[in-house]
Amino acid sequence: MDIDKCIESLAKGLLIDEKSATMVCRSAIDILAEEPQVLKITPPVTVCGDIHGQLYDLKMLFTTAGEIPSVKYLFLGDYVDRGYYSIETFLLLLSLKIKYSDMLYLIRGNHEMCEVTLRYGFYEECMRKYGSANIWQHCLKVFDFLSLSAVIGETIFCVHGGLSPHLFLLDNINDIKKGTSSTASDHTDLLWSDPSESNGWVKSPRGTGFLYGPDVINKFNQANNLDFICRAHQLCMSGYKWNSDCTVITVFSAPNYCYRCQNKAGIIEIDEQLSPNIKTFEAAPTKDRGAPYRVPSIFLGD
Repeated sequence: MDIDKCIESLAKGLLIDEKSATMVCRSAIDILAEEPQVLKITPPVTVCGDIHGQLYDLKMLFTTAGEIPSVKYLFLGDYVDRGYYSIETFLLLLSLKIKYSDMLYLIRGNHEMCEVTLRYGFYEECMRKYGSANIWQHCLKVFDFLSLSAVIGETIFCVHGGLSPHLFLLDNINDIKKGTSSTASDHTDLLWSDPSESNGWVKSPRGTGFLYGPDVINKFNQANNLDFICRAHQLCMSGYKWNSDCTVITVFSAPNYCYRCQNKAGIIEIDEQLSPNIKTFEAAPTKDRGAPYRVPSIFLGD
């Protein structure tokens, strides 16, 4: 496997062969398996939200924020489903992780789960492009080795969805074993939960996870000596959104989500002093985004 050729091909929207794709997944697992469930990341770093298979918008993201390895990145999950290039997007990010392992960090989103990819397009795409479920199954194995969270500079907690009443200390998250297809609520809460402006814990209307209020957020931050939480998981028309007391920021990095939402994308640059600088960007021109093979399914905020 020539990782440079894989990166070059995938960045052009070209599919790599099944043997190379398999090797990318296996090599990525070797790296991810050594990383803790709570990544410790030294700033500066650029934090990115949902991508959802929008490969050409991912390229716009790199144009906006800078190319690896001149810029360090943390992606907050949801690499696949809904977009037209989920497999190319995910394999490209894995290939970059293999080549620049200390400059690119990937955590897990709620779409990096078997049952979700069966419903929202990734399985179908892998079958259509590779003619079998083999590469999809290899990607599922990679999903199980993605870390669940990260802490930047010891004070900014990063997660795809949010908090869990069963995992209130960072050490609790670190204790979760990697490499298992867990569907336990404490695991999935981190991927599915959303912040709320009402205090307390409420079961999420999504059917999985919780809504967690300002009192919960403040207690979690105090218990873990954190300043604020950075998460993804919800569509933001401006590309980002702070909650009312600025203890949680949501970032969403798929512009014109599902090719019809007309939203901007956001990224957050965290500097050495742990100050966030937000940048936004528009979707890649239609002529550069590839031809759809179907209308993407859509559930806003997922």
